[in-house]
Amino acid sequence: PRLRSKTLFATHYHELVELASFLPRVKNFNVAVTEEGGKVIFLRKVVPGGADKSYGIHVAQLAGLPMSVVHRAQEVLAGLESSHPRRKQYKAARSKKALAQQLPLFGDKSPLVDEISQLDIDSMSPLEAISKLYELRQKAKETGLR
Repeated sequence: PRLRSKTLFATHYHELVELASFLPRVKNFNVAVTEEGGKVIFLRKVVPGGADKSYGIHVAQLAGLPMSVVHRAQEVLAGLESSHPRRKQYKAARSKKALAQQLPLFGDKSPLVDEISQLDIDSMSPLEAISKLYELRQKAKETGLR
């Protein structure tokens, strides 16, 4: 069933921004930010549009994380940005077909999960339980679950 949610809140999923280009009910908003002298100032105002960059490292610094962690995060970010240059604009050319091919966030329930949830483990002997565990592990291997 379609829930037609009113709000979805995400902090670090920049890919979600492009959904607004081909889903008419999707609207992007972000918290306004200004940078002055290398410092980030959060303006405490929600404005339309997606954020042009992530301020997670700045938030970590404000939260008092150790500078060694902040510096390491900056190194990792620099490496990611140099190997995958950030797109200045999100591609609006994605088709609805591509959206339809999107994998669901929560996949269909596995028959193996059903089988496990239906086990009456309180009535099993230790030997029956270990035997069943081996059987389930073999089924998981056969179906590609790890």
